[in-house]
Amino acid sequence: MEPGNHSHFPEFILLGLSEEAELQPLLFGLFLSMYLVIFTGNLLIILAITTDSHLHTPMYFFLSNLSFADICFTSTTVPKMLMNIQTQTKGITYEECITQMHFFILFGCLENSLLTVMAYDRFVAICHPLHYTVLMNPRSCGLLLLVSWLVTLLDSLLQTLMVLRLTFCTKLEISHFFCEVNQVVQLACSNTFLNDLVMYFTTGLLGVVPFTGIFFSYMKIVSSILKISSAGGKYKAFSTCGSHLSVVSLFYGTALGVFLGSAVIENSRSSAIASVMYTVVTPMLNPFIYSLRNKDIKQALRKLFS
Repeated sequence: MEPGNHSHFPEFILLGLSEEAELQPLLFGLFLSMYLVIFTGNLLIILAITTDSHLHTPMYFFLSNLSFADICFTSTTVPKMLMNIQTQTKGITYEECITQMHFFILFGCLENSLLTVMAYDRFVAICHPLHYTVLMNPRSCGLLLLVSWLVTLLDSLLQTLMVLRLTFCTKLEISHFFCEVNQVVQLACSNTFLNDLVMYFTTGLLGVVPFTGIFFSYMKIVSSILKISSAGGKYKAFSTCGSHLSVVSLFYGTALGVFLGSAVIENSRSSAIASVMYTVVTPMLNPFIYSLRNKDIKQALRKLFS
């Protein structure tokens, strides 16, 4: 095989979470169930927000987009894994791998950006309530969403194009259930220094900056809530951002755990199993967190079903 000839690339081999044959039906049933919960739960959130005029506010506007990002995020990886288990194959073509990588980065970063924007929304609502309608008007919300899409799109395009410049050897086994960019880069025969530099720079920039923004927002939010004299006022203020804070903690906690775990544990299969937490489990829990902790969502869901 010509190393630089992309048209002659063999398939990448996704080794998945386990190679034991007796575990494949269990994995298929488990991930199919979780995917259906993710798709149905997040779709219900979107429908509830869309159909209830009382939820046409900035907070729920961003929540509906977060639910859409969750559906797309898991749809880039889980269906392919389910198909490979069902057909008892492990291959994914070069083109499919690049496409999967692109959309995984896109919707993963979009979810990160939306969580940051939602933290800013809660910051304005609690710390500057008199200016909320001015700062978070429909035009501002649309602009924040547009910037989130543009930033994540540029990041995913940049990292995908950096992978396209690489040449690969004949052994293309990926110890994962999807084409994770870091593992794909490690399979290259050509020099990957520039890829590593870009990957760590963009990951650090799009990880540290949003996390810092969220942390700063909640520091200000907690400080403002503590100044409220009445216990009822404090509870009401905390309840407006409790769901979002739970989702942020779950998303960043699992992602950070996987990152630190992969740095300590050299077994990439263990890293693949750990990554299930933020790629599948977190999007599955998000609808439950928002529906169980939010009276408005529960009321809108009741109206939707009735």
